[in-house]
Order: sequence, then C-alpha cells, then structure tokens
Amino acid sequence: MTVRRDVWITGIGLVTSLGEGAEAHWAALTAPERRPVLDETSFAPFAVHPLPALDLDRQIPKKGDQRQMEPWQRLGTYAAGLALDDAKARDLVADMHLVVAAGGGERDVAVDESIAAELARMPPEVAGARLNERLAADLRPTLFLAQLSNLLAGNISIVHGVTGSSRTFMGEEQAAADAVRIAHLRLAEGRGEIALVGGAYAAQRWDMLLLYAAGGALWRGPWAPISERIGRGGGFVGGSMAAFLVLETAEHARARGARGLARIAGVATDVAHRREGGGSAGVARALWDRLAPRDGAGRLGVISGATGVEPALAEERAFLADLGGGGAVVRTPGSLLGHGVEAGFPANLALGALALAHGGFYPPFDPGLDTPSQPGGVDRVLVTGFGQWRGEALALLEPAA
Repeated sequence: MTVRRDVWITGIGLVTSLGEGAEAHWAALTAPERRPVLDETSFAPFAVHPLPALDLDRQIPKKGDQRQMEPWQRLGTYAAGLALDDAKARDLVADMHLVVAAGGGERDVAVDESIAAELARMPPEVAGARLNERLAADLRPTLFLAQLSNLLAGNISIVHGVTGSSRTFMGEEQAAADAVRIAHLRLAEGRGEIALVGGAYAAQRWDMLLLYAAGGALWRGPWAPISERIGRGGGFVGGSMAAFLVLETAEHARARGARGLARIAGVATDVAHRREGGGSAGVARALWDRLAPRDGAGRLGVISGATGVEPALAEERAFLADLGGGGAVVRTPGSLLGHGVEAGFPANLALGALALAHGGFYPPFDPGLDTPSQPGGVDRVLVTGFGQWRGEALALLEPAA
C-alpha cells in the first residue's frame, strides 16, 4: 500500500493587475476599499486588467534573456523567481521539478493584418497559394520557434537554474489544474521532494482577445463585476497575471526549516460535456466527494474560479449552493483580477494558501455574487476551476501542520 506524503505550499510568486508578491496581494485584497485596475480604452470594446510596472532586472538580470522572451514568458519567469525567493529555495533548484501551464506564443499581429488585407483583395482561386507564399516569407523559423509553449519552462530553467524534470501542459484552464495535480501527485507518491508549478497569461494581446471574442467568451463594453454579467450574456474580462507555487513535501520542508503556507489535501480534475441541462455541477459534486475530508467540521472557504462565461457560471453556482449545506464562505476574485486562463487556477490556490497562512479570509470581492462577510478565518479552503469552455477542477487546502 502506497503511503501518501503531505505536500505543502512553501512559496508563492504572484503578479496581477494589483501588484506583485504574496503579501502585497493579501494587503490589497483585504483592504476596506478595493477597486479593480482596468484598461477600458486600449482594446475597446473589451476591457482588460493590465500588468503592473515590473522591474524585470530583479528576476531576469540579463537584458539578452529579456529581449528574446515574449511578454507572457517574461511575466511567467518573473513570477517563478518570486516564488523561489518566497520559499527561500534558490539553493534547491538543481533538484526541483518544473511543471508549467502555458498557451501558445504571441502572433505577429502586423503580419496577420497585412496578409488578411492582401487576401481580401484577391480572387479565391489564387488566395490559397498566396497565403502559403506569405507564410513562408514572413514567418521566419526563429519567429515560429518563439511560439512554442515549452519555451516558458526553458526560460525558467535558464534564468533560475531549475534543472529537475520539466513538463509543460497546454489546454487553457484545464492545463493549469492538471499541472498542479501532477506536481502534487509526484511529490505525494515519493517521486520528488520539491517542485515549482504555475502559469502565466498576458491579456493585453489583440490576438487572444479576437480569438476569445470569436468564441463568444468575452464581455463587451464597460467593465462590470461578474454578478452583473449574469442574464446579460455573460463573458470574461481578461486579466494579465502569473502565478507560480513552490510545492514541497512536509518532511523536506521541516528538515530545512521552511514554513508551510498551506497543505494541499488533494486536487481533482475532470471534463463534462456541457450542453443544455448542464453536467458540470454533477462532475464537480463527484470531484468533491473524492476530496471532502472525513471530518466535515469547521468553516469552509471557497476561492471560486468563476470567469463570468455561461453556462459554466450557472453550473458552478448550482454546485456551490449545495456545498457544505450552503454554509460555505464564497469569494470570487475574477471580479477584481479578471480571468487569467492558464494562470488562474494557481493564482487562486495562492490566494487560498495566503488566507490559511494568515488565519483569516477575504471580504466579498463581488457583493452581488459572494456570501456576506463573517468574522474570523476559515478551517479549509476549496479552490474551484470551471473553464470558460470546458474542464472542471477542485483543490482542497488545509492548514500546514
């Protein structure tokens, strides 16, 4: 019989529109006055939560390394360094496993526009041949290589020296959840002692905005909290963010004197067929049955991964309404931070771990959706992830002890 080892979160690297660093986010999200940081003009009619100004030299000291990365790679590499510093684990990188959730690289929008404009003026029978000519001439091999998703992991390895095993997951929200699940399982089953896991997403990109708009996933017009998008078509507001976590077996952390921010009791993922009548809520209930602690006592906090996209939003609300007899304390950070796709699930895990480490919880992020404030902290935190297209995930956090 395999003995599962306890796995702790010992380091957090978090960058969102509200700033950088774990403690900066705790302070910002527990402050009496909290307002989203928005850019509603640069990508109108779509609002985005932009990146804060970052001193890249602090985590990516070589200018050459910075220049060869795309913005989302610089963002992820920066956050990975923050996590290593927070865990005081710089001397452990040679044996550290790396698990990354990443999307595709950034497109050359100017080339795309030029090709589209030329093809629009050409007869259909010759447009295909001309498209191939332009792609061969304008997309250099070096540019194509910059699109590879695993370059984020490669840059983290180069810049920070993380040279254990490396895995990259693609698949939007589900990639992030599975990256955390696999990293946790590897450590719990004895296939490593320490791992760095996370993802990054740059929302300030026309190519991604147009992609999600074409799929009907984006919220159009002036920003509104998720609760006000219900019944108005729904949609998400993109949030630039990166989140990396240092996961460590409890024995390893104790041996080096590291503090645990939270214990990961379990991570479970699945995929439902979303159609009229749902399916996601049932899948989430089955996942919860696998994670629910034997002693159900204590207050449960929820960090909801709700994006605002229907029908996933309605399905998650149905699941949460039944959770813990309806007594769970629910918080929806997507209303303040936006949706970070591959970075969203690890970012929400970071927020849950911070709450447990501080012995408190957050005021409502979206009063129209979250449960009312209650005094004191919570005993456990459930982090949910309902992808804007498909994919369900739950992670249960408990105090590290």
